[in-house]
Formats: sequence, C-alpha cells, structure tokens
Amino acid sequence: MVGALGVVLLALAAQLPALRRAVSVLHRPGQGPDERRRARSWFTVRFVGESDGQRVWTEVSGGDPGYGETAKMLAESALCLAFDELPPTAGQVTTATAMGPALIERLTAAGLRFTVLPAPPTGAPGR
Repeated sequence: MVGALGVVLLALAAQLPALRRAVSVLHRPGQGPDERRRARSWFTVRFVGESDGQRVWTEVSGGDPGYGETAKMLAESALCLAFDELPPTAGQVTTATAMGPALIERLTAAGLRFTVLPAPPTGAPGR
C-alpha cells in the first residue's frame, strides 16, 4: 500500500515542472541497480478475474521486473505479433485478447511463471 502511494505521488510530482526537476536530480541515467542486485530481484502479482458469477485467482511471477522481465515481455510480444497464429480481433483490444495463449507460451518459455491458484489466497478480495 505504501509503495503504491509512493508511485502515485511520484507520478503527480512528475506533472509539475519544478517538482519534476527536483525529482530528476535523485536518479540520473545509468544510476540504476547493478547486475548483482537485479539478479536477486523478483516480483509476484496476483489477479482476480470474474465472469458469469465465477472468480478465478491467478499469480504471475518472475525475476527483475525493472529490466529483465520487462524486456522479455516486450520482445516476446513483438515475436508473438510477428510470427504466431493469433485470434481474429478488431479495434482496440487487451494483450490477452490480441495474443492469448500464444503469448503465455512464449513468456513461460522465457522464464515467467503463470499459475491458476486452487483457492483464493489468504486475504484475497471476495473470499
């Protein structure tokens, strides 16, 4: 919760030129985490989906989200769009609608983990 609040405050600060300049002094390009720290980084995100009165809880996890996994997601999405057989769509659609199982297969092969949880995790909404 505190982390989310920090991100919101940083996003708001970036909208005001004076605050944007002050915040940009904190981190210069090239001052990110070193390779050793990125190798120890990880993420886990849980989602709840609901349709027709049914709920499903899922979890996505992987390594360093700031560099490695983001690069994998972008590259595998581009390869999926270029080479895979995709469902017919039209208009503005979500990534899941546009690429579906083909992207999940690519990302899993690249090391990300997708899990459907058997029951709601402790403290999950709607439990």
